[in-house]
Amino acid sequence: MPGSEPDLELINVRLPLEQDGGLFKLTVRGGIWSAVEAQQGPAEPDGHIPIGDAGLEELSDAPALDLQGKVALPGFVDAHMHLDKAYSIEHVRNQSGTLREAIEGYRSLAASFSKDTIKARIVKAALASVSFGSLTLRSHLDVPLHLGREVAMRTVEAALEAREEVGSFVDIQYFPMFYYDPAKDGEMTAFAEETLRMGIDGVGGAPHLTPDPEQNIGWAFKLAAGFGRLIDLHIDESDDPAVKTIDTYCDHIVRNGYSGKATAGHLCSLSAMEQPEADRLIAKMAEAGVGAVTLPAVNLYLQGRGDSGNVRRGVTRIKELAEAGVPLAAASDNIQDPFHPFGRGDMLQIGLITAYAAHLAKEEDIPKVLSMLTNTPAAIVGLTNYGIRPGFPAGFVVLDAASGESLLQELPAARWVYNKSRWIHASQIKRQWAKRS
Repeated sequence: MPGSEPDLELINVRLPLEQDGGLFKLTVRGGIWSAVEAQQGPAEPDGHIPIGDAGLEELSDAPALDLQGKVALPGFVDAHMHLDKAYSIEHVRNQSGTLREAIEGYRSLAASFSKDTIKARIVKAALASVSFGSLTLRSHLDVPLHLGREVAMRTVEAALEAREEVGSFVDIQYFPMFYYDPAKDGEMTAFAEETLRMGIDGVGGAPHLTPDPEQNIGWAFKLAAGFGRLIDLHIDESDDPAVKTIDTYCDHIVRNGYSGKATAGHLCSLSAMEQPEADRLIAKMAEAGVGAVTLPAVNLYLQGRGDSGNVRRGVTRIKELAEAGVPLAAASDNIQDPFHPFGRGDMLQIGLITAYAAHLAKEEDIPKVLSMLTNTPAAIVGLTNYGIRPGFPAGFVVLDAASGESLLQELPAARWVYNKSRWIHASQIKRQWAKRS
């Protein structure tokens, strides 16, 4: 409210998405950014507590903070995760490292995972992501209806209960991976419609893994359009250049008026195609208005397992998609499960892997990489009023780095996270060194 005391005032802030190198003063009132002002050089602290000296309790009581030149970014948006599978690696290993074994291995044990187990994994992974600065997550869910309705539904119920539990920290969207089988049309359609009425956010799937991708995609669009929901499909997670489900997907996006409302994840086979065909499909994607998400960590792990010598790594054509105007985000995908034994939900780590995989290492590339973790996925998942702008909700992460480039150079461990009108995570970095004996 005009004239009232701010909830929070931050000085000496660096905003690499706005003007890397400059310092800013930021003000929050009522959980909303009320001012974002460029400083003329460093500001002297006037009762402002150095953020590095403050833990969560001190931050909660401090209306004025000195960021001492540290970077602030709007909360990361992790637009493609599998929270329900997270931390299942101790139960399901993947000896071949292939996508096929990961799928079959997890499905072989899916019925043994209780709702409480699945819920606990989602909560743990979501809160870990928050601690690294992610404030919006989109998770695909495994719903193996072929194992019975109860097995499929327990994941949906666990996910909705977990979202309620962590809702004061992070926002989560859910997109079940519906596997359409024409022989069980009625059963799958009834199940999918029930989940959407329960609060599931959109329609997911992996049509390239189904017997009839065209039919699967058509069914998915009919379902999504009928409920007015977004659609987000795993597309062409394959080394085979002949796998071109994206071609059909784009046709359906145009036919159903879903430009800006449909997302394609992975797009691995695009990287294996000859240049002219890849160019054609990328241009078609740009014209159709599909959003894309690259999952570099997981695709580097899973793809090319049948190759020797010059091993295909599966990461999609990141530079070419971006240059063609296709909105392209990077995301975590899997965390410590048979699809990816590593990972921790740290989007900055994903940004570094993206930079390596796509040769995005020039100084002018850094804002592009950071945008793939923030602004672009925010648009893809449908966020409005996102960013550090007056009038927008204040959800942000402070990182112990002095520039956008140093974020990827240092991968700073220290993070301070603010969301929903309060500090929700804090690191303390009082550095102490042992005395030399």
